[in-house]
Amino acid sequence: EMVKNSHCLFLPLLFRDLAARNCLVGENHLVKVADFGLSRLMTGDTYTAHAGAKFPIKWTAPESLAYNKFSIKSDVWAFGVLLWEIATYGMSPYPGIDLSQVYELLEKDYRMERPEGCPEKVYELMRAC
Repeated sequence: EMVKNSHCLFLPLLFRDLAARNCLVGENHLVKVADFGLSRLMTGDTYTAHAGAKFPIKWTAPESLAYNKFSIKSDVWAFGVLLWEIATYGMSPYPGIDLSQVYELLEKDYRMERPEGCPEKVYELMRAC
């Protein structure tokens, strides 16, 4: 019975790799998140990754890149990047920017521009993330 109704359970899960490449789109625009390889169960407010751990830099929140600490807020950041991917029909985030420069630019408050054709309200949601 519990397994049958498992969709009703809440797990304090950090996904840590929310990106278009990990989303499956089904009928009626139903989106399912896949690939839980980097996800972790939360036992507190944050999860600290071990030194040397690798992350998808363009989708990882600046504080997570700096301190290897992840929280629900870092997944919200990744959701904003995912929205940008959707609005650009799957373009890679931070186009034209070398991977080694992403963190430095984010620390200087750089944010990606509103994609062409993206409604202002959607862009505001991206920025709020």
